[in-house]
Amino acid sequence: MKILGIDSSGMVASVAIVQDDVLIAEYTMNHKRTHSETLLPMIDEIVKTSETKLEELDAIAIAAGPGSFTGLRIGAATAKGLAMSIDKPIIPVNTCEGLAFNLWGTEGLICPIMDARRNQVYTGLYQVLGGLEVVMDQQPMDIHELIEIINNLSEDKMSQNVISPMTQVTFLGDGVPIYEDIIANEIKIPCKLAPASMNRQRAASIAAYGELLYKERRFIDADDFAPEYLRKSQAERVRSEKRE
Repeated sequence: MKILGIDSSGMVASVAIVQDDVLIAEYTMNHKRTHSETLLPMIDEIVKTSETKLEELDAIAIAAGPGSFTGLRIGAATAKGLAMSIDKPIIPVNTCEGLAFNLWGTEGLICPIMDARRNQVYTGLYQVLGGLEVVMDQQPMDIHELIEIINNLSEDKMSQNVISPMTQVTFLGDGVPIYEDIIANEIKIPCKLAPASMNRQRAASIAAYGELLYKERRFIDADDFAPEYLRKSQAERVRSEKRE
C-alpha cells in the first residue's frame, strides 16, 4: 500500500510517501515562501526522486484541519486535484491527530496545542493504547480551560487509586513555546514539553496514520472532501461583529 501525505495546515509545508508503514520520501519546508508556491513542486520532487508514479498511489492523506484557513484551502485544492486526476480516494486526517501521531509510543496523555491567538488553541487529547485513542475530540479552546480539563481528568483517576496514563501529559505543537509559562504555572500533574523538532506538522505522520485509517475504510471520494475549519475565519468574525 502506498500513500501520499500532505500537510499545509500550519507554517510548515510537508509532503511524504509511505509504503506499507515505511517512509519512502519526505520533503518539509519551514520558510517564508507560501504553500501555493511550494506544495506542488515539493510533491513533484519526491515523486521523481522516489521513482513513484502517481498512478501507483492507493490514496492521498491530507491534514483536514484545523489550522491556517489559507493553508487548509491550498492543501485541499492540491489533494483534490491530484486525487481526481488519478481517480484515487482521499483520507482526511484530523490535524491534531496527525500531530499526536508524531509521539506514537509515548506514555500518558498526548496533547497537541496549535496557537489560534488570544489564548485560544486548537487541541485534543489522545493516548496510545494499541492504537491512537481519542480521549477528547479536537476543538478550539481557551488554554486555561484545557489545562483545567487535564487536571480534572487526572484527579478523577488518582482519587480512585487508578494507575492511569492520564496522570501524565506531553504537550506538543506550535503553541508550546507560546503557552509554556501558563502550562508550567497551572498544570497539576507531571508533564513534558515535546522538543522543538516534534512541534511542527509532518506529512510522514499524516501518511502513516492515513494508512491505518485506509485499512479501516475511513476514506472518501475526492469530490466529497472539504477542510474542517472548526471556527470562522478572522474576516468572517469581523463581518459578524459589524452586523451585530
